[in-house]
Amino acid sequence: MSSPPMSPAPPGLDPSEEMSDLAFDAPGVDEVAFVAWPLLWRRRFNERVGRSPRYAWFVLAASLFGLFSVGFTITVLTVSIPSIAADLGTSTSTLTWVITGPMLAYAVVGPAAGKLGDLWGSRRVYLLSLAAVTVFAGLTALAWSAGALIAFRVLGAAVGAATGPSSLAMINRHFPPERRAQALGYWSLVAAGGPVIGVVAGGPIVEAYGWRWIFVAQVPMTLIALVVGAGVLRETERRERTPFDLAGSVLIGAGVGALLWALNRGPVLGWSSPVVVTGFVLCPLLLAWFVVVERRSSHPLIPIRYLSERNFAFPILNQYFANFAYMGGFMLTPFLLEEVLGYGQSKTGLLSIARPLTFAIAGPIAGYLATRVGERASAVTGSLMLVVSMLGLAMVGASSSDLLIVGALAVAGAGMGTVAPSMAASIANAVDEHDLGVVGASQQMVAQVGVVSGIQILLTVQASREAEAGAAGSYHTAYLVGAGVAMIAVVMAAFVRSTKRESVPALA
Repeated sequence: MSSPPMSPAPPGLDPSEEMSDLAFDAPGVDEVAFVAWPLLWRRRFNERVGRSPRYAWFVLAASLFGLFSVGFTITVLTVSIPSIAADLGTSTSTLTWVITGPMLAYAVVGPAAGKLGDLWGSRRVYLLSLAAVTVFAGLTALAWSAGALIAFRVLGAAVGAATGPSSLAMINRHFPPERRAQALGYWSLVAAGGPVIGVVAGGPIVEAYGWRWIFVAQVPMTLIALVVGAGVLRETERRERTPFDLAGSVLIGAGVGALLWALNRGPVLGWSSPVVVTGFVLCPLLLAWFVVVERRSSHPLIPIRYLSERNFAFPILNQYFANFAYMGGFMLTPFLLEEVLGYGQSKTGLLSIARPLTFAIAGPIAGYLATRVGERASAVTGSLMLVVSMLGLAMVGASSSDLLIVGALAVAGAGMGTVAPSMAASIANAVDEHDLGVVGASQQMVAQVGVVSGIQILLTVQASREAEAGAAGSYHTAYLVGAGVAMIAVVMAAFVRSTKRESVPALA
């Protein structure tokens, strides 16, 4: 007996995709087709959302929710290390790796993760990264020792490193160059503001419920982000015949890792320690080797020609120096308030809210204004605000008013919120679309190096000056160094060319 023809696929279902019909055919039994209804629903929902004139904004919202669910834990434990150390029976010096380890992993793995998104599809890599983050968040909540906690945090940050460049690539692909700064105002808010908000909010959460609840809450948050992303996001083009540049990925990761290791260990072991000096020596050697390998590669991790692009090189340098001053000043300020002004943790945390709050307000507004005045003007203005903030904090003494402190912190948040989206948009507009993932990851990597450099160097400057200049004087010197670095960011921003805006297309 011949079997009747198989039922046609439901309307809108592409048989070439993973949602094909499932059929069973046994001797003497007519073939019966079964539809994977959850997958079919996802496909139809995605098609309906994709027809919306506001689809680009849906992509932005879905991507940013996932980015926040991963990023807010990067520094959320900073204020709670002593209580966690007591809970796990270890030292606070050991547990600093709960903060440092993920930062190192995020910076080192980032370029490779971004390239995988360019090759395999940004949506696919983004969702896989979210799924892995969910698993490691659950494991972190169950950590039974300091070693387990550090390992789960580092691995979680490594697999979560793909969410940043993948989300950035998807957003840039759905917004025209003239509108990217506006969209990236929101992206920079979440990418840079999430971890800062985590520092401010981490204390009350841990004090009320315990540190494990931070990661218990992260599990459903990332699961929701995963479901939303699967329903809203469409896959980007795959480049299946393009090989992955393993040698380039290893070299750039090792070079940056050596630098970050040296910066991290410098204040602990001493800047003249053989371990630290070795890290500083290895970094340029490995990066020079990386450039040689990339020049010879037919499919490089990062096309070297981008380094000569004005709107690639100068924005990346700006992001290094801006993040140096911003996060270096961010880590100095709580110590300043507690040691010089005698403030408690509650008041210090309350005053510190001014920085992420103004960042939240400035990011989207500055992104919109950049579409009108240009990325260069926006970045120069934001970098100058960082200079003003550092100078204001350098004036803080034992008798300073809270208004001066809040004002200086607010200017810092507004400055970083102003400069970040414009520089990210300039970089995206300077490269080919199929390199958006790895280029976005490279930008984040350089910014992360700036963060670690600023934190370690400014804290070292302060500590080295305290015996001679006193507590207030040592912070004064450190903030002046931060102001000088922020001024370099101003110079870098001045060399950027703004995107041509003869007519800026409107998005619904």
